[in-house]
This record gives sequence, C-alpha cells and structure tokens, in this order.
Amino acid sequence: MKKILLYCIILCFSTITLQAQTRVWNMETLKKAKAENPALVEKIIKDADKYLPKTISSVVDKNKPAPSGDKHDYISCAPYYWPDPANPTGPYIRRDGEKNVAVTTPDKNNMGTMANSVISLSLAYNLTSEEKYAAKAVENLRIWFLNPQTKMNPNLNFGQTIYGYFGGKGRGAGMIETYKLVEMLDGVELLRKSPKFTKTDQKNLSIWFADFLNWMLTSEVGNQEHNAKNNHGVAFDIQVVRFALFAGKNDIALKFINDFPSRRLFKQIEPDGKQPAELARTKALHYSAFNIQHMLDMCLMAKTLDIDLLDAKSADGRSILKAIEFMAQYAGQPQSMFPYSQINEWDADLKLLIFQLYRVDKMLNKQTFKKYFNNELNDSKKDYKYLLY
Repeated sequence: MKKILLYCIILCFSTITLQAQTRVWNMETLKKAKAENPALVEKIIKDADKYLPKTISSVVDKNKPAPSGDKHDYISCAPYYWPDPANPTGPYIRRDGEKNVAVTTPDKNNMGTMANSVISLSLAYNLTSEEKYAAKAVENLRIWFLNPQTKMNPNLNFGQTIYGYFGGKGRGAGMIETYKLVEMLDGVELLRKSPKFTKTDQKNLSIWFADFLNWMLTSEVGNQEHNAKNNHGVAFDIQVVRFALFAGKNDIALKFINDFPSRRLFKQIEPDGKQPAELARTKALHYSAFNIQHMLDMCLMAKTLDIDLLDAKSADGRSILKAIEFMAQYAGQPQSMFPYSQINEWDADLKLLIFQLYRVDKMLNKQTFKKYFNNELNDSKKDYKYLLY
C-alpha cells in the first residue's frame, strides 16, 4: 500500500484540481458508450427527461416535523421495527430483515428521489452537453441543500428513530440513508463545467458537506456509527472520505483511507473470507454483498489518490479479495446451497453479489469471475451501473 509523503503535500495544495473529478465512476467507459452502447445512452437520456418537468419535494415537505420542531431536520424510522403484538402501545420490537413499510417517512423517499435525479440529469448533461439537464440538476441541488426555505439541516439527529426509544432521537444506523449522496457527488462533479452551476452554488454546496462532515465527526449519533463493527462502520468511513474530498478536507480523507485496512477490513473479514457480523444477519447474502460493495467503493476512491486498498492484506490473510472469493462460491448456486439465513429477496441479492464480482474483475483487469456475471453483462444495455463501475 502506498503512503507517499510528497503526494500528501501536493494534495493539500491542489484541492480545486482534485475536487473536480469523479471518485467512484469510470468516466472512460461513459465516454466509450457514446459509440459502443447507444441503447444505454438513449436510456440514460430518456430517464433524465422524466425529471425535467418535475419539481422535487424538499425536506420541509412533511406533515409532521422531527421532535426538534424544525421541518428542516431530516427524520426517518428504523425499517426493521414493528409494533409489539404483546404490547401494542409499547415500544416497537425488532424483526431483522423484515421491512415495515408503514413507518417509511417522506424525507427518506424524497432525498432518494433528489439524489437519483441529480445522478440521472448529470449523466445526460455529460453525454449531450445540453444545459437543460444541468439546469434541472442544479435546481434540485438548491432545493435540497441551499435554499434557506427548503434546505435540509446538515445533520441526521433523527435518522432511523424507533417508536418508544431514545425520546424520539435518532441513532447511528440512520446514517446509512445518506450513502446515496456518495454517488450523487460524482454527478455533481460532472456539472462543474456548466454555467448553470455557479461558483456560488459550488462554494455553498461544499460548505454544506463540510458542515455535515463536522456533524458526523463530532455528534453522538455520528460517534455511534463510527464505532459500528459491521457494514455500517464501513459505510460511515466511505461517506467521511467522499464528503471530505468534496469539501476540500483532504487530510481527513487520507486518514480514514490509510486507517481503513486495520480498522475495518482486518476486523470484519476472517482469514477464510467470512464476514461474521454480516453472516449472522437474517439476510446474510445481502449484507455480505452489501459490505463488499462499500469496500469496493472505498477502493475506487483511494485509487484516485494513488492508494491501493484492494491489495491490502493482513499477516494472516484477511483481505477484500478473500471476502469476495468466499462469497463467490455461492454465486451460481440455488439458495438451498447457502448455509446461512436469507429470509427473502434471494434473487435480488444474488444480483447484488454478482455485480460486485463484475466490479472486482474490472478493477483488476481480469476475468476470474466472468462466468458468474456474463449473462448479466449481456443485459447491461439496460443498466447504467455496468457502464460506470
């Protein structure tokens, strides 16, 4: 793993240059797609067209505010908690892996819609150079992050609340809900060349993410997620790095990247590749693949800083590649061959795993796992993620 002092010094003095680049997307394949995959390019543009006439909802568009009384505070409810049949008016109880759609809040869905719109519109802008796509993406960014009347406060103090617990306050697990912003910021990078995305917009958006990053690193809720020992801890680190890079806090990003192998990888992955914390869940396939997805996202971001995390290995053999090899043995198998719990969504989560096998082959420029994702690749004209990762 490279830790080059000179590079770190240069990094500190080249914030603007480094900010203006994608971190998890592969822009070379997007460029090639214009000539080689016109069907997918057309689909990306059509998807973006759907957002043009729509006005997104903001964080204030909810009937009931968070317990703070401020509608600008994001609030959501823990998805795996349900009313207790033995005590219907008492605190909710956990049913791991079983989503309670009745507790879904507008904020979670509205933030997801906003992030997806920026991703879609920015891709269309990059492919067509038509300012209407950039203009709409910037409009949506302003609604969610910048306009005083509608912007989200830079905190998740009320993320994944649970009825009957903590006096209505949120918990660290709620921070998984801003993970989509990691990819969204790559879309934002594509907007920088547009006059619609003004220098003031860029500065103020950077300030918002700097404030949110500060909240992550100093709040009680953020500390809970920082100390999580499963996929939540990994996802926390990825968000810290992405938001720090966007806000020009490169020293923070480098610290989290360099600490990642010892703090996360070697503690969550066994020498044989098992991820005990994920395999213990009721959706073991999902969370094992989900955690690998986050690890690979960190590898891609680190690579933009000339740091190789994919090759990081402990003295007893723990590594991301070992975790991938362990899960790959189940990629072509029926659920009956999986010796762990997976209470629902086997097919969908199998696709999630197969996509990670595709990603690692692409990152290593090998075809180790191609037999597993070859059929999916044949259908990649329908899915932009096979283009960008």
